[in-house]
Amino acid sequence: MSSRYDVGPIDLSGLKTVPLGARGGKVKQADFAQVYAKGAGVAGFIESLPHILAGDSLREVVTAIAAARDKKKPVIWGMGGHVIKCGLAPVLIDLMHRGFATAFAMNGSASIHDFEIALAGYTSEDVEAVLPDGRFGSAEETGREWNAALSDGGGAGEALGRALDRLAVEAHAPASLLLQAWRARVPVTVHVAVGTDTPHTHPAVNAAALGSATHHDFRLFCSLVAGLNTGGVYVNAGSAVVMPEVFLKAVSCVRNLGHELRDFTTVNLDFLQHYRPRVNVVERPHAQAGGRGYALTGHHEIMIPLIAAALIEREP
Repeated sequence: MSSRYDVGPIDLSGLKTVPLGARGGKVKQADFAQVYAKGAGVAGFIESLPHILAGDSLREVVTAIAAARDKKKPVIWGMGGHVIKCGLAPVLIDLMHRGFATAFAMNGSASIHDFEIALAGYTSEDVEAVLPDGRFGSAEETGREWNAALSDGGGAGEALGRALDRLAVEAHAPASLLLQAWRARVPVTVHVAVGTDTPHTHPAVNAAALGSATHHDFRLFCSLVAGLNTGGVYVNAGSAVVMPEVFLKAVSCVRNLGHELRDFTTVNLDFLQHYRPRVNVVERPHAQAGGRGYALTGHHEIMIPLIAAALIEREP
């Protein structure tokens, strides 16, 4: 059938081809997934994953964390509030006791959710139900006690843990990362962006104390980051803006002060990969400094317990 167009399809008869054997390929059968064997356990499941993309990345992240513990290098877990709201504090607390978490860094939201868990055993209000009349974020005990703790001086994370040692309902205490880390003398830093968290609207807020406490924790975080040199691991879990920005400034500050910071591992865990975690955690810290960054995508309530289980399987 004739065409109305002035141009026709190109003639492919002269196209040059190459033998498949000479071309090769990046994906090989040897790297394919293995069928899971019943009873193989977590270690068997991890090994059955393809040696391709995230399959290898997951194994390498687990290896890096295990190696950091063996070399007594820091493993710092940074997190946003969603990690706590997904019920993962018990998993992180266990990793802390096993040496797979040597410090924690939280945004303000994570500290508040953890604080409420310790006080009441629940958190995360129904925003749509209470926002229309302005009741959102107005819980009396949360605002009063969270602000009072920061007014006692020192760092925010330590102050909140110390307050919870007095205030927490003991039935809820095992699920509080702030409290259990404080009792174990494991550093927790809290990084507050003013106006982002519900206690900032409470009548008891002390802006000077809040700023002083979180700035103390930024300086403490810098000390922790300095220890990552040659073998440490920093994990950013579920913070798309605050913690990636804090981490990058800490990296620069530490290097500016003359500390060598190279050849460490960074990981971003989230169910969406955002710009700031990708550049500030996975990429930029390793420019001209060695080491490697990884991005693992998935729901926290699945990925963090999976990584934890793989680490536990590595223990003797």
